[in-house]
Amino acid sequence: MEAVQRRRVTVRGVVQGVGFRPYVYTRATGLGLAGHVTNTPEGVVAEVEGAPAAVLAFCERLAAEAPPLAVVDAVDHCEVPVAGGAGFTIVASRAGGPARTLVSPDVATCADCLAELADPADRRHRHPFITCTHCGPRFTIVTGLPYDRAHTTMARFPMCADCAREYADPTDRRFHAQPVACPACGPRLRLLVGTPPREASGADPVAEARRLLADGAILAVKGLGGYHLACDAAHPGA
Repeated sequence: MEAVQRRRVTVRGVVQGVGFRPYVYTRATGLGLAGHVTNTPEGVVAEVEGAPAAVLAFCERLAAEAPPLAVVDAVDHCEVPVAGGAGFTIVASRAGGPARTLVSPDVATCADCLAELADPADRRHRHPFITCTHCGPRFTIVTGLPYDRAHTTMARFPMCADCAREYADPTDRRFHAQPVACPACGPRLRLLVGTPPREASGADPVAEARRLLADGAILAVKGLGGYHLACDAAHPGA
């Protein structure tokens, strides 16, 4: 009977909100390993079980092939008793204990999301809150650790069936992307005008904002972590 080994691997650094658990899932299943991975206040913790050579390869390549937004400070692993079982899963995050992990900064929209944003046939066409595992808000929306949707300001937006399917699909780039949303289930864009501010009615917020800018108005555009003041710099009134 072929020997089986199980190791617990703890990864510290910027490893939450950067697609690290999906990466671990793909790496482990690709090597034929069983086990699980989870977020904890100290980082990402995985247990992998299988052929010793495959377990060793997993541990050695984990940091070198990490997702582009990850910053791995340390990878520690130790042998633990074999538990048996088959398959690899992403399990619910563990709370409690001192918080030692770091949260990724907000990341500019990636090329894939920009392509969807501009595609009239895509369900996220012109969706202002488009995001995936490789881009979007992180630090701005987090409310606690470990970094999970329940610990972000996205907790109040239940995912629709389409977004939930992407979130649960290991082959999708939105697999376990915590800010995932679409026009059917996420935040919506609003334009507030007047004093006191009231929501502009009956107009597309972006189109109406463009019209106001052309008329010399000054707009405060709420973005990730603050406001951007916008105006037509060539307009004498502005």
